[in-house]
Amino acid sequence: MLNKKSVDDINVKGKKVLVRCDFNVPLQDGKITDENRLVAALPTIKKLIADGGKIILCSHLGKPKGEPKPELSLAPVAKRLSELLGQEVKFAADPEVVGPNAKAAVAEMKDGDVILLENTRYRAEETKNGDEFSKELASLCDVFVNDAFGTAHRAHCSNVGVTKYVDTAVVGYLMQKEIDFLGNAVNNPERPFVAILGGAKVSSKISVINNLLDKVDTLIIGGGMSYTFSKALGGHIGKSLCEDDYLQYALDMMKKAEDKGVKLLLPVDNRIGDDFSNDCNIQVVKRGEIPDGWEGMDIGPETEKIFSDAVKDAKTVVWNGPMGCFEMPNFAHGTEAVAKALADTDATTIIGGGDSAAAVNILGYGDKMTHISTGGGASLEFLEGKELPGVAAANDK
Repeated sequence: MLNKKSVDDINVKGKKVLVRCDFNVPLQDGKITDENRLVAALPTIKKLIADGGKIILCSHLGKPKGEPKPELSLAPVAKRLSELLGQEVKFAADPEVVGPNAKAAVAEMKDGDVILLENTRYRAEETKNGDEFSKELASLCDVFVNDAFGTAHRAHCSNVGVTKYVDTAVVGYLMQKEIDFLGNAVNNPERPFVAILGGAKVSSKISVINNLLDKVDTLIIGGGMSYTFSKALGGHIGKSLCEDDYLQYALDMMKKAEDKGVKLLLPVDNRIGDDFSNDCNIQVVKRGEIPDGWEGMDIGPETEKIFSDAVKDAKTVVWNGPMGCFEMPNFAHGTEAVAKALADTDATTIIGGGDSAAAVNILGYGDKMTHISTGGGASLEFLEGKELPGVAAANDK
């Protein structure tokens, strides 16, 4: 998975290049409210334009569930991309995606031209990886480039199926960066290697914890999932988040860490609230001493210090999942402390997508991180050590 051909390994002059991008951007009243994903796709698109390819872009947007929904059309994306690139991005408005408009537009393309197809999920077969749609997409191009890491953990027509019918399939710069950072962090890290896991559920991170315990020197666990560990240790957690089915699993993981000589750090204190809101009454208590009617909302000040110290001398840090309810300012302290500690370290710092990416950006530490992944689910599966279909489908070097 770590040795794939990229856009730097091919010559696209005069060739039709289908590029699967991740243009799954938030829209409000037809306006794009966050264009990070568009900006992130530009280097690959510009490279292909400069090399004289005929560039056909495709992406999904939202979940139209196999039918054309006007509010999920990619038309606004074509408009904004035209502005960002400084040249027209022609929009092929076919509800069936590969239809008369797309075919006519492709037939007329000159070197360096760019067109954008309609939302690939307008077709029900897209998410089922159906052959017919894969063949239609492949019929438009000579070369396929996958630059959509956000869907790399799914086998769909537009990122995996199409590669069966195209001789040349490579990854774009965004994908390459994800492979380099996430892949090498997990498989070939510079040590000491510290992983920080947060978020609500132990159940969604089981395989990650298990896989990382074989790789890391220190594993830090915070966020909602830490209360399951606290209860497993016999602590009192009030009405905090807890998955009772995973209490034994938590104990097993602590044992595995001990057997492997991995330092496993859990919160020693918590900020707690008597209601799930920013304006509730707040107190700080020791781990396992949360009274009835109260719930853990964030790690406490003592824990912030311990977690921050743990990353000081690290050479590689991977972080996935916030330390508390960071959307509420009164319970963002823990997540902010960890973000600050990562900003201050010399280590390679890699932020798994999703909530952790949102948190470091909202708190203003985004530009201090080495790499912020563009895929939540995909980055988790990378950390689990799973093969990602979207990456595996590209040609090997």
